[in-house]
Amino acid sequence: MAVKINLANIAIVLVQPNISENIGAAARAMCNMGLRRLIVVDPPRCDLTRVCKMATHAALDVVEDMEVFAGLSEALKEFAYVVGTTARLGGQRQVISSPARLAEMLIPISADNSIAILFGPEDRGLTNEDLRFCHSVMTIPTADFSSLNLAQAVMVVCYELFRCNLDAPREFAPRLANRFELDAMYAQLKDVLLRICFINPANPDYFMNNLRHFGTRMQLRAKEVQIVRGICRQIDWYGKHCFEQGKKSRDAGG
Repeated sequence: MAVKINLANIAIVLVQPNISENIGAAARAMCNMGLRRLIVVDPPRCDLTRVCKMATHAALDVVEDMEVFAGLSEALKEFAYVVGTTARLGGQRQVISSPARLAEMLIPISADNSIAILFGPEDRGLTNEDLRFCHSVMTIPTADFSSLNLAQAVMVVCYELFRCNLDAPREFAPRLANRFELDAMYAQLKDVLLRICFINPANPDYFMNNLRHFGTRMQLRAKEVQIVRGICRQIDWYGKHCFEQGKKSRDAGG
């Protein structure tokens, strides 16, 4: 049975947008392309009058339902798959998808998973810290000048999502772990690995960043996260058990 992309499970997330008109124009672009869920994170200034003026009457319901969060971590808790957008390449920015390819990838994932697509501030884009939340990072191919207006970038991505409505073979896509589950797992892993002296306590994030990249490539399922956390609990229990046994032996010998 052929399926199409499920736009209802996709949210556009604007991180610290500086210009109110860009929020309204992004809402209008979403409305044009059939996306309805708009999330804004920590906007330094947000004038709803200016937002609504650019959204026009047709997209006012998108603005009225707009969700605002103080931080990105909180905004992404329920999402199982997160995509970042960037114009800057190199370093930690391993771009693996264009908008068209991304839309194809999201067809099976969108069936049963909530997806967030992140756009950074107009002046600097998403930071490396923001990109750590992302399962994939996408850029919009351009000519010599790579920077796009925020609303233009939203329109390009939304258009590719909307256009990707051709019949495609249905693929099984299990429920992926959401951001809240993944962050809890990484915190527990960090604690256990520090306890057993596996990672350098002076710079634990160096190893943990590599571990996060590994987990992102694996697209961990919720059940797999539970297994990892169960292993961590067992390691923690065994370490405490060995310590207690050793303490008893020393007391008996003393």
